[in-house]
Amino acid sequence: MPSIADRLQEARNQLFVGRQKELERFRSVLATDPLSVNVLHVFGPGGVGKTSLLQAFERVCHEQEVSAASVDARDVEPTPEAFRRALRRAVGLDADESVLSALAAQGDRSVLLVDTYETVEALDGWLRNDFLPDLPGHVLLVLAGRNEPAAEWRTDPGWQALVDTLSLRNFDAEAGSALLRRRGVPDTEHEAILNFTHGHPLATSLVADLLDQREDPTFDPEDAPDVVRTLLEKFLQEVPGPDHRAVLEAASLVRYATEAVLSAMLDRDDVHELFEWLRGLSFVTPGERGLTLHDLARDALAADLRWRHSERHDTLHERARQFYTDRLKHAADRQVPNALSDLTFLLRDHPLIQPFFDRLRSQWGEAHGLLENEATEDDWPALRDVVEAHEGEKSAQIAEHWFECQPEGVRVYRTPDGEPVGFMLTLALDAASEADRAADPVAERAWTYLEAHAPLRPGERASMFRFWMATDTYQDVSPVQSLVFIRQVRHYLHTSDLAFTVLVCRDPDTWGRLFGYADMERLTDDDVEVGPHTYALYGHDWRARPPGQWLDRLAERGFEVTSEATPETEDRVIVLSRDDFEEALTDAFKQLHRPDQLQDNPLLYARIVTNEVGSDADVPERIEALQALVEKTTERLAEDPRDEKYYHAVHRTYIKPAPTQETAAEQLGVPFSTFRRHLNRGLERVTEILWDDEVGTSP
Repeated sequence: MPSIADRLQEARNQLFVGRQKELERFRSVLATDPLSVNVLHVFGPGGVGKTSLLQAFERVCHEQEVSAASVDARDVEPTPEAFRRALRRAVGLDADESVLSALAAQGDRSVLLVDTYETVEALDGWLRNDFLPDLPGHVLLVLAGRNEPAAEWRTDPGWQALVDTLSLRNFDAEAGSALLRRRGVPDTEHEAILNFTHGHPLATSLVADLLDQREDPTFDPEDAPDVVRTLLEKFLQEVPGPDHRAVLEAASLVRYATEAVLSAMLDRDDVHELFEWLRGLSFVTPGERGLTLHDLARDALAADLRWRHSERHDTLHERARQFYTDRLKHAADRQVPNALSDLTFLLRDHPLIQPFFDRLRSQWGEAHGLLENEATEDDWPALRDVVEAHEGEKSAQIAEHWFECQPEGVRVYRTPDGEPVGFMLTLALDAASEADRAADPVAERAWTYLEAHAPLRPGERASMFRFWMATDTYQDVSPVQSLVFIRQVRHYLHTSDLAFTVLVCRDPDTWGRLFGYADMERLTDDDVEVGPHTYALYGHDWRARPPGQWLDRLAERGFEVTSEATPETEDRVIVLSRDDFEEALTDAFKQLHRPDQLQDNPLLYARIVTNEVGSDADVPERIEALQALVEKTTERLAEDPRDEKYYHAVHRTYIKPAPTQETAAEQLGVPFSTFRRHLNRGLERVTEILWDDEVGTSP
C-alpha cells in the first residue's frame, strides 16, 4: 500500500506542466552513447520549479529503466563525507559500501539528482576536482540550485565539453494556463491570474491554493508590489481555521518546523494533524530536520505577522527562543552548531544581528564545508604568518610564544583538502605562568582585571580567546568567524568549572554592541596596545550568570535594542537627497510603532530630528523624536480642509492603524480605490511638509 509520502509525490507529479524543452534536452543526453555530457546544471530563482523538474527527470529515468538516485542537499552538511553518506542512502547502500563501485555496477546509465545545490556550493571545487573524475563515464550528475555554475566549469578546457546548463524562468502563458487548468481553475480566470503572477510557478500555485478555499473561484487581483506576499496575505484569510493560520504563522518564524517546536510555540500538545496539513502545502518542503517553508513564503508570512499582529509575533518568537535555548542547555557538543544556527536564524531580523546575518546567510554552506581540528607541526609557520599579516610582527611573536606554551588551545579551520583558512587560540589563563602572561600585554591586562574584579577561586578556570581570525578577512564576518563563535559557545556550555571568559577584539566599533547583546561587558576603558594596533577586552563572569541563565537572558532579550551609541552615530547629520528622504519617511511610517526597526532609519540623523533633540541625543531619544514628528505632521493635515480627507487615510493606516487597509476604507466610508488615492496623496503631503522643514524652505 502506498504511503502518504508516495501519494503526495504522485499528486505533485500530476501537476507538472511545461518544461518540454528541458525534458527533451535531458532525454537527448540520456540517449547519447557515450553520454554527451556528465554534468547538467539547472539553475533559477526560488519558486521557479527546479524541484518539480528534477522529479520529472526522475520519472523519465524510470520510464527508460535508467537507474536514478535523488539527494536534497538542504539536509546535507557540505563536507565530502556527509555528501558521500547522502549518496549512499540515496543509492540504498550500507555505510561501509562504496558509491563508486555501486554506480559502476548499475548498467550503462546512471543518474544522480542533487536538489538545492546552492546549500552545498562549498563542495563545488571538491566535486569538480576530486569526486566527479572518479565516477564511471556512464553517470550523469544533475545539479539544481539558485546560482549559475561557477566560472571554473566553463573555463576549464576539460569540463567545458562535459557540462551543460539549463536556466529556468517563469512559465509562458500556455504552461501557466495548463497548470491552472489541472488545478481546476476556470479558463476565464487564467489571463487575470497570469497577468498578476507573471507566470511565476510558486505564485501561480498559491493563487490556485487560494481559489481552492473559496466557493467562488473568481480572482480579482489588486495592485501590490510583492506578488507572493500579497497572495500569502490572501491565503491566510482563507485557511480552514484559526488553528491552521496559527501553525503557518509559527512555521514562518523558524528555520525548520517540527512537531516539537510548533507544539512549544502554540502552547498545545495536539499539533500532529496541523503538522500534516502544513506538510501538504505547495510551498512547504519536508526534510530530515523538519518542514521548510519556501524562502519567499517564509519571509512574506513572517513580515506580515509582525506588521499585522506584533503582539502575537512577539509571543511566538519568545516561545521559540525559549525552545531553542532549552535545546542548547541540554545539547551534546556535536549538536551545538545546529541548535545555535537555529537560534541565530530565529533572531535574523534583530537590528543588531541582521547586518551580520544577511552577510553570513549566503556563506552558511561554505562555513559548514570547512573542517575544524587541532594544529599540526606543519601549521605553525603558516599560522604565525597569518597573525603577522593582520596584526604585525609583535603580535606574531606573542602568538608563537603561546603556540609553544599552550598548543592544545589552537583550533584550525580548513578547506576539505586540508588547507588552513583560519584559526582560534583559546588560552587557559589560570594555567599560564606569571612569566608566560608577562610576555603578552593582552594576557597580562586580562589577568590584572581578574585579580582586581573577579578573582578565581580554587579549581576555577578562566579562558581567553586570544587570537581568532580568517586568513583573508581577519575578524570580519566570514565562514571562519561563524565557526569561531560556534566554538566559543561550545566552550561556554561544556567547559567544566569555567568561571570567566575574555574575548579580544581589534574592532569594537563593529562588534561591541553585538557583544553587549550577548552579555559580554567591556572590561577596561583603555584598550591594550600591541605593535601598531590596539585591542579591546570583553568578558563574562559565568559565576554571576551561568550558561543556563545566560541562555535564558538571551531568550528574554529577543528584539531588545541597547541604547549604547557608537562613534559612527554621534554628532553627525546625514544629508539626504529628496528621493532618499521620501524613501526613509515611507519606511518610518511603516515601522512607526516598532522602535527596534527605526534605529537604522537615516532620518534619525536628518536635520529635522537633530533640530528637535540636539546632536548629542542617543538613538532611543532620536527614535521618539522621529515618531512624534511623523505623528505631529500628520495631525497638521487635519487643520486644512483641503487635506482633511488625506489625513484620515494616513491616520487610519499608520497612526492608529486599522487591521487592514480594506477595513480602514470601510470605516471611512469610501471605496478602496479612493482610499488608496487619498493615502498616497496624504503621504505626499507629509513628505512635502517635512522636506520643506529639512531644507529650510518652509515659512
